[in-house]
Amino acid sequence: MMKFASRLSSLYHGRSSGLERSLSTLSSRFVVAASSASCVPVPLSSSPPWNCSIIYGDSSTSTRLRFLSSQPDYTNYETWHKSNYEQPSNSHSLPSIHGHPHQQTSRDLHADLPRTSVLMELSDRVGALHDVLKYYWKYDVNITRIESRPVVYNRDSTAGGQSRPKFDFFVDFHGKVGDPNVNALLKELKGMTDKLLVLDEKEVHWFPRHISELDLIANRTLDAGIDLEADHPGFHDQAYRQRRSKLAESAQKHRVHDEIPTTEYTADETETWGIVWDTMESLWQKYACKEYLSSMNLMKKHCGYSRDTIPQLSTISSFLKLQTDVRLRPVAGLISSRDFLNGLAFRTFFCTQYIRHPSKPLYTPEPDVCHELLGHVPMFADRDFADFSQEIGLASLGASDEDILKLARCYWHSVEFGLCREGGKNKAYGAGLLSSFGELEYSCKERTEIEIHEQVGKIDGDGMPLCPEIKPWDPAVAAMQDFPITTYQPVYFLAESLQDAKLKMRRYCEMLPRPFFALYNAQTETVHIDRPVRRSMGVPEASPAG
Repeated sequence: MMKFASRLSSLYHGRSSGLERSLSTLSSRFVVAASSASCVPVPLSSSPPWNCSIIYGDSSTSTRLRFLSSQPDYTNYETWHKSNYEQPSNSHSLPSIHGHPHQQTSRDLHADLPRTSVLMELSDRVGALHDVLKYYWKYDVNITRIESRPVVYNRDSTAGGQSRPKFDFFVDFHGKVGDPNVNALLKELKGMTDKLLVLDEKEVHWFPRHISELDLIANRTLDAGIDLEADHPGFHDQAYRQRRSKLAESAQKHRVHDEIPTTEYTADETETWGIVWDTMESLWQKYACKEYLSSMNLMKKHCGYSRDTIPQLSTISSFLKLQTDVRLRPVAGLISSRDFLNGLAFRTFFCTQYIRHPSKPLYTPEPDVCHELLGHVPMFADRDFADFSQEIGLASLGASDEDILKLARCYWHSVEFGLCREGGKNKAYGAGLLSSFGELEYSCKERTEIEIHEQVGKIDGDGMPLCPEIKPWDPAVAAMQDFPITTYQPVYFLAESLQDAKLKMRRYCEMLPRPFFALYNAQTETVHIDRPVRRSMGVPEASPAG
């Protein structure tokens, strides 16, 4: 404690222009870690096993300085993880457990360490923050976030006739009101601050915190994989429907970290795959982006991709996990945009296994294994694309319905139907294009200025647009652009590169009014957030809110 107090004293009692500069100085050199054992400033190079963020800024903006180690923000995480995620192998209360230490019941999954948020108003005087922070150490309370923002000046003049500025400090810490140490801390803070408010937990849409919670949403399908519309090519084919029912049943039984079972595809299914492959192969060489072509070569080498074999999800998922830390998760049918995007936050792609009806091998009314494995999966072997997809996924966690719609549109106009510029030509990186022979050529075909002028906005006799409009990739614009699902797209968005698409998407996500900042820790397969929330809306069955 003496070292901690001494260091803070030198910052807050030395030459300084006030609280904001002092906090900036502190954040630029140290992470302040208030643990249950000690409270000392830790040099960044020491890779602390916690995550503390210090944020400062002016009245209109705030700058977030984050120090993120490879470990989560729990100093006692190992103990917490064992008690909440690791269960005895002979436990009879875990029917879904298959021996993996990260799998657990819904009750244990939500035994997260509680957090409290407070707003402290302090006058800008020498040593003010130091005097307050020492009580967090005194009562053994672990701070996880500090954010400062200046407030309107107090009009009461000081002895020198000058107004004294005040700062609001938003502080998150472990514990809850009612805990003896938290109550004692709050009692002390009331006498030390100009204003003290305990902030209520923000209620948000339910979202997964650990990868095992994807089990709670994977089967929330909009259809069961067998509920075919009357105009579906396989509607009257009972054998086809029984096959899809069997694949759907297998997907519904899957759990995180289970080995994906081998699917024995029939001769008819393999023949359908081969027809799609033969039709698309020459078009990929002509219109696919270089990242896709490079990744496809890797898929042929490592995952058994060929015209004569439908590759296995288990083989692909294992390869992608090593390549870009992406995994595939079998799913029985279509799921909601929110649930699908939430999976991407964990670098998990929900993937169907059924194939289109053999009577129409070049047409499918819904995503099938040809669309997934020929369109989506090769791109996930590219690091920029995998990161890009996760950016959208992280932004979806706890987001409002309005923002989910915006993110879903961004996903549609990029991951599904995105174009990028390459060698002076438009190339495709969207899966909807890379698995559709007609729309791939339609979207990337070179046209004269006269053709574009005469054809944009017009449709042919089948209701298909004659020529698409190409817009520069701007997520803010894409988020407002509606799209059809039964015809070619009238509008495509063109990025300068996949890196360009990723960076612009990241900036857009940062501008969304997100309820919290989310970080995915790949080692623990857990999402960590920087403020307390209550996941009370849209809670999956068998999952308590919290």
